[in-house]
Amino acid sequence: MKVIVAAAGTGGHINPGIAIANKIKEEEPNSEIIFIGTNRGLENDLVPRAGYKLKTIEAYGLSPKITIQNIKKICKTIKGYGEAKKIIKEFKPDIVIGTGGYICGAVITAASSQKIPTLLHESNAFPGKAVKLLAKKTDCILISFEEARSRIKNAKKVVHTGTPTKIQKKQYSETQKEEIKQKLQLVSNMPVVLVFGGSQGAQAINEAIIGIAKESLNKNYQIMWATGPEQYKIIKKKLEEINININNVKNMKIVPYIYNMEEIMNISDIIIARSGAMTITEISNIGKPSILVPLPNVSNDHQLYNAKVLENIGAAKIILNKDLTAESLNINVQNIINYPQVAEKMGKSAEKIAVKGVLNKIYEQIKNKNKIF
Repeated sequence: MKVIVAAAGTGGHINPGIAIANKIKEEEPNSEIIFIGTNRGLENDLVPRAGYKLKTIEAYGLSPKITIQNIKKICKTIKGYGEAKKIIKEFKPDIVIGTGGYICGAVITAASSQKIPTLLHESNAFPGKAVKLLAKKTDCILISFEEARSRIKNAKKVVHTGTPTKIQKKQYSETQKEEIKQKLQLVSNMPVVLVFGGSQGAQAINEAIIGIAKESLNKNYQIMWATGPEQYKIIKKKLEEINININNVKNMKIVPYIYNMEEIMNISDIIIARSGAMTITEISNIGKPSILVPLPNVSNDHQLYNAKVLENIGAAKIILNKDLTAESLNINVQNIINYPQVAEKMGKSAEKIAVKGVLNKIYEQIKNKNKIF
């Protein structure tokens, strides 16, 4: 099978594309797979690192505002469409798969114009502009959350598959949990609150955690805090200004980045994070209560809609960015930590939306492309 995967921008777009490509290779080792992206996003690192060839084109998000800058972007995106058409014509794929980013508009449109089967994967509960615009052109749209279905109009076919992620639920023994905590220098008999804001960190969440450290609000729980590599030095300096050593904060372990995230999510009691689609998927997979702080000012408030997927079933508490303080965050943590039955119920509710066999479901749609298109 010859496959083109279009993915650009963030890991939330690119990693599902890589996971799908790996699944195709696992099932059909002789498959030829290339990626199309831009020369600006994480795809330039992640795709070659995964062992796939990346071809780049021009593609930008389009704004209704008439400015010289936007006109230039429109011209470049039109050029990108031509570039995508040329790549597709030369490669002759059996199918083109889009997993997110502005790149999908040019690539899916170009594939559709050449009568090549197309699939689009939408990770968010509120589909992005590209998916809505491409609904008529795309042969099949795969959704991560069932809530997205009613928000995609005029689609030929919509299939609920979930989003592929490496993080899954693990049944660790008490001894294994103890070993993981020891490696992290965490206390064994105190609840663990995991805090992260994605690979780049989340400033508002970080500010709230600094406040918790300053006032020593976490006397009955410990925090495992991934600040994000870009913010670690900033936070270190801010803590020094209030006479706190970043390596010696009571009931708190602070690191720039967590590499063994699956282990730590599984031993944690609560997760505090932004509400990107991948994070929601991971939280539901492992079945943990969460406090979610949606990133504001993003397209269609999609992080808020993602968070509501868990809040609506009683699995999460949402704190809006504007309402986030050390005190509001601590109160929400206490309301879960102090009531084990609440925490357990929230975790079990989160698991209800987890989709099993995600990659098998996606591969089935790819494999049967001649039947469904």
